[in-house]
Amino acid sequence: MNILIIKSGSVGDLLLITPIIRRLKTEMDANVFLAIDENYHALFSENPYIDQFLSYNEKLTNLRKILTKYEFSHVIDLQNSWRSFRIRKMAGGNHLIFKKQFLKEWIYLKLKINLLSKSHVVDQYFQLVNSIDIKPDHLGIDFYIPEKDEVENNWLPKSHQAGYAALAINAKHFTQKLPTNRLIELCDRINKPIVLVGNKEDLPVANEVESFFKHGTKEQEEVIEGLNKKTIIFNACGKFNFNQAASIIKNARWVFAYDNDMMHVASAFNKSLYTIWGNTTPLFGKYPYQSKFTVFENNKLSCRPCTLKGFANCPKGHFKCMNEVTFDFYLPD
Repeated sequence: MNILIIKSGSVGDLLLITPIIRRLKTEMDANVFLAIDENYHALFSENPYIDQFLSYNEKLTNLRKILTKYEFSHVIDLQNSWRSFRIRKMAGGNHLIFKKQFLKEWIYLKLKINLLSKSHVVDQYFQLVNSIDIKPDHLGIDFYIPEKDEVENNWLPKSHQAGYAALAINAKHFTQKLPTNRLIELCDRINKPIVLVGNKEDLPVANEVESFFKHGTKEQEEVIEGLNKKTIIFNACGKFNFNQAASIIKNARWVFAYDNDMMHVASAFNKSLYTIWGNTTPLFGKYPYQSKFTVFENNKLSCRPCTLKGFANCPKGHFKCMNEVTFDFYLPD
């Protein structure tokens, strides 16, 4: 039995379909074909429940040649776009199509009337496949790191080898990120050795944070020690590939993350997770799945949420969702 799953989106979006993939494989013993963006094939190559990848962005004529080689019993379209419509028509079989909440999302964004589903998007996916008797196993999401990308403890500074907090500072949009001064405040509040995880694009901010916590003289060190300040920054931004960064998340004692891909990676490893939400909200159903997490968000704003994803600048100009969010937590030794 061959089953095709169609999904486009970020790494985080794709991680959220791994419970469905796992259940299709274990319950139906199907050959699972996954049509996703070609750039992400390598990130999911270690997943034992995926039999073959197709490129979502491949020319449709080329996809047709590939799809006609196989007979699909079911096509599960979790993208529900014009392109996915074309792909599922070429694949044949019985179609299960995920209905997105476009209208309800628009009503919540514009009118602040919440008609959204109260269930996680993964559970909404399972409602779709319930018709073929596929039910959740409550084992969370899957992320498999190749052995060659596992970051050894001795790759980190000695100050971090006994335990550290990972702070994932990468996000696609400005309004998903803390301003630098608030990021420094958060690092100070964590008060532990911290690994900053991000891309090369995050280096200017990461360098500024790293510089703030550097102390040159013995006198400075003595003052800092007297104040019980323990924040030590290891700036890993741009130094590791995605799988290696995921390994750093996996090995952390605590993880702090925006509404980003690393939030879902941390969820896959059931980390002690602290999530920071700016212009977006967990109410859209893409919060960490089947794992405990803490939410930092400013619920006192009438303008929030303002978008499903993010903006290059705060539409109101004040950016209070991040400038006035409160960090209330305690990390034990």
